[in-house]
Amino acid sequence: MVPPRSRYLVFGAPRLPEEAIQAAVEVLRSGWLGTGPRVAAFEEEFARYVGAPFAVAVGSCTAALHLALRLAGVGPGDEVITTPMTFAATANVIVHVGARPVFADVDLLTGNLDPEAVEAAITPRTRAIIVVHYTGRPCEMDAFTDLCRRHGLFLIEDAAHALEAFYKGRKVGTLGDAAAFSFYPTKSLTTGEGGMLTTASEEWADRARVLRLHGLSRDAWRRYRDEEFPDYEVLEPGYKYNMTDVQAAIGLAQMPYLEAWLRRREQLWHLYNDGLKDLEGISLPPEDERIVHARHLYTIRVDHRWAPFSRDELVRLLHQAGIGTGIHYKALHLHRFYREAFGYRPGMFPNAERISEETLSLPLTAHMDESDVLYVIETLHRLWIEGKL
Repeated sequence: MVPPRSRYLVFGAPRLPEEAIQAAVEVLRSGWLGTGPRVAAFEEEFARYVGAPFAVAVGSCTAALHLALRLAGVGPGDEVITTPMTFAATANVIVHVGARPVFADVDLLTGNLDPEAVEAAITPRTRAIIVVHYTGRPCEMDAFTDLCRRHGLFLIEDAAHALEAFYKGRKVGTLGDAAAFSFYPTKSLTTGEGGMLTTASEEWADRARVLRLHGLSRDAWRRYRDEEFPDYEVLEPGYKYNMTDVQAAIGLAQMPYLEAWLRRREQLWHLYNDGLKDLEGISLPPEDERIVHARHLYTIRVDHRWAPFSRDELVRLLHQAGIGTGIHYKALHLHRFYREAFGYRPGMFPNAERISEETLSLPLTAHMDESDVLYVIETLHRLWIEGKL
């Protein structure tokens, strides 16, 4: 048994720079806590970073995905194709607009949607494809762009894992009709909760700003700063999806650090690769020179046929040694709701199911020390030795 370390290595624990903490304090002292000037500044800076003409800050990545489907006009009777290897929000929003989520299998090596499987799933009811850049690795966007062009479909990027990623020199968030980003606590840029919608369509951006706050023609900040009488109208029934200035200030203060934090995660990523490459039954994440990986999740796969432990046994042993891990993900078609509501069953998407059974995400943040990664590597090696005795 590997003895636990004195400090538990929490999986995905955020550590904010002091500038972000001070920025939040300044907003709290300003008297303006809702959607206001910090949100506008965050949107502008984020759009510049991604290279998208427009960015709309919202309360979560889920909200951004939901709005993207609304903007695309997806509704009852439509189908939207996506991956089962994702968090529930990606498919839940399809249900929320009244459409049917249609899953397609993934590439066994990368975990990303397989374009051929997606094409086979297209029907006359298909309205859109939601690709997920799984773990921070961009999907084969040329193939999906071609599919959408030939079949007249909308292409939406779930970029929750992929803020820093590039595909063939083009930034994730600019490769489809709209993209959704996440600022959840485990992400490389966090606002606690929060998200961003990016798009090249000014019409979509304008409507998203209306929909994110009850469908009002003008939000409180615009009413406050306008010199004319602060009247407004409800243009359509919208949602309570707005981001606050407190959140935006925290996010804005992290923007200058993103590239340095990515380089740090790359260093730790390669340290993992070097330390784990010889462990029998462990598959490491593949590399691809055509892309810039966002290095959001360092996900290995544990093949119980060759490894001394199953994935679930390894999760327990690492926890006992003081190491937190994540599972990304249990394939969505295996969850009760999707089985009962849409008739999905085990065996339909074998690649996704195999990844679901074997995947394990090890701790990876820019704020970790090399000693943290070396401890994980040492622990795995000791477990392998003990497991083979």
